[in-house]
Amino acid sequence: MDVVEVWNGHYACALQAALRMTNEAFAERLGIAPRTVAVWHANPGVVLRRETQQLLDAVHEAASPAVRKRFVLILKSDQAAVGTGGSSVQLLRVAVAVVVREDQVLLVCRRDDGSSGITWQFPAGVIKPGVQPATASVRETLSETGVRCAVVRALGARLHPVTAVQCEYFLCEYLAGEATNSDVAENEDVMWVPNTSVTRFIPASNIYPPILAALEEPYDSADRR
Repeated sequence: MDVVEVWNGHYACALQAALRMTNEAFAERLGIAPRTVAVWHANPGVVLRRETQQLLDAVHEAASPAVRKRFVLILKSDQAAVGTGGSSVQLLRVAVAVVVREDQVLLVCRRDDGSSGITWQFPAGVIKPGVQPATASVRETLSETGVRCAVVRALGARLHPVTAVQCEYFLCEYLAGEATNSDVAENEDVMWVPNTSVTRFIPASNIYPPILAALEEPYDSADRR
């Protein structure tokens, strides 16, 4: 394949595999966040935004002949796998932090790249090999928002109904820090919203039910520890 007319998540991940790069290395090569690459793995059919299309064009065109050949072979192999009922998509695990401060909860607004149909959501990050999910939720919250928190308890796990990503949820208690947008490449805004107003930002049908139940609990920092 000499030219990719329209890059989607599947083609982008095939190029990543041809380059033999991890999510982090491929993201750094493109100048994007590793989370975005992870979303492509979870949503191979998503059509990427124009700026990302151009970045992938540049990487593909600059690739060596060997890489370009591997790219074509990987795509052919994927097509064969689909025909036999196989799949080359790996399950993506994400840790989600539901950070509570008295009667408020922390939300972030993702930049809309058309990858998931989601904008406002709870801080979340990919669970890397060897990292505990609870630790990932705390680290990602600090990285994205500048807020330090501590895990109170696990809320459970599910396959997200929109993104098809395996999510592990944690109720967290606010410790310190001002809520600021610390990841301007991925997020547009960060803010605290009243617990009772969460469904104004995130459709109730997309919220894991144990989260809604936890947000309805009376706040008592002593009980949370």
